[in-house]
Formats: sequence, C-alpha cells, structure tokens
Amino acid sequence: MLQRREPSGPIDGRRARGADNRRKIVDALLKLVEGGNVDPSAESVAKEARVGLRTVFRHFADMESLHAAISERMTAEIKPILEQPFAASDWRGRLEELVDRRAEMFERLLPFKIAGDAHRHGSSFLTSEHKALVRAQSEALRRVLPAKIADDRPRFAALDLALSFDAWKRLRHDQGVGVRDARSALRFAASALTSSEPGR
Repeated sequence: MLQRREPSGPIDGRRARGADNRRKIVDALLKLVEGGNVDPSAESVAKEARVGLRTVFRHFADMESLHAAISERMTAEIKPILEQPFAASDWRGRLEELVDRRAEMFERLLPFKIAGDAHRHGSSFLTSEHKALVRAQSEALRRVLPAKIADDRPRFAALDLALSFDAWKRLRHDQGVGVRDARSALRFAASALTSSEPGR
C-alpha cells in the first residue's frame, strides 16, 4: 500500500533557508566575539551575517538562545580535545598531557568565555554553564591524580585553581603572557604542587 507523502517544495525550502540563516547568524556572532566584541549588537550581527535585523530576532528571540547556540558550537569544537585518550601510562605523564590539552582548549575558548562572563550575572544559562565547566575541570583533574594528592584537600584545591580556566584568563588576558609562557606557567604549577608528599 502506498503511503501518503506530505508536500515538500515550499515547506522544505523555507526550512532550509531558516537553517541557513541560523547558521549565518551564529557564524557572525562567533566572528564578532572572536574579534574582541564582547557584546555584539543585534544590528552588528545582522550586518555581519548579511541578513535582516528581523531575521536575527526571529531566530533568537532572547539572549539565552544565543548563548546556548554559541555553547553548542564551542562544545562541538573542543570535544575531540577532551575525549582524546591519554598516551602516558603514569599519572605524571597524564597530568602533563592534561595541562597541554587545557592550554589548547582554554585558548580556543578565551574570547567567548570573556564575553560570556561579562553577561553571566544576568543569564541563568551562562551561570549554569560556568558551574558545569568548573565542576568538569575538577573531576577531570581528580581522575588523573593519585589518591594521596587528590585526597589532600588544600593541595588539590590549589592545584585545581592553578590549572583552571580562570588562571589561564588571568595569564593571557590580564597579565598579557604569551601562549607558550602561559602553558609553561601551568606546567610549573602542576609540577610544584605535586612534587612532594602531602604535608611536607
């Protein structure tokens, strides 16, 4: 028995145009933020995307949906970095790899996290995302470390802070340290905080 097919044509065309416009808007927003604009206006996004202002508002009725779209795109970009298996067989080697991966990931996220932090106080989505990032960083670090360090609460807290995105932001954005030296600073902190037995 033949199944009845829904009409395509105009409907599918509108959906395709809608998806294409949404992609253009997200691409434009990412480009503006990456270029240093922490608070792009709807007008600047529309101009960069080469779409009408009404189209921008139609696809993103509020800022939360825009934040979510950026988060989705950035998560897709950094996921391969996060999910790559460690090559080292010992915890010190894995810690070094973790530091290098974080440097790569943090540098990619830097302009977008700076922009997001500027709006976090008024966004429940960004607040939730920030807390999730902090929690994920702590959990990933704890999985790499031996119990004698992970269970040493003051030392783990110091190590967690030293290898956090906030530390990277301070080095790169506030102190003006280059990528290579910032990575070396994280490596030094990791080595210094794990070089002795707890309590020594």
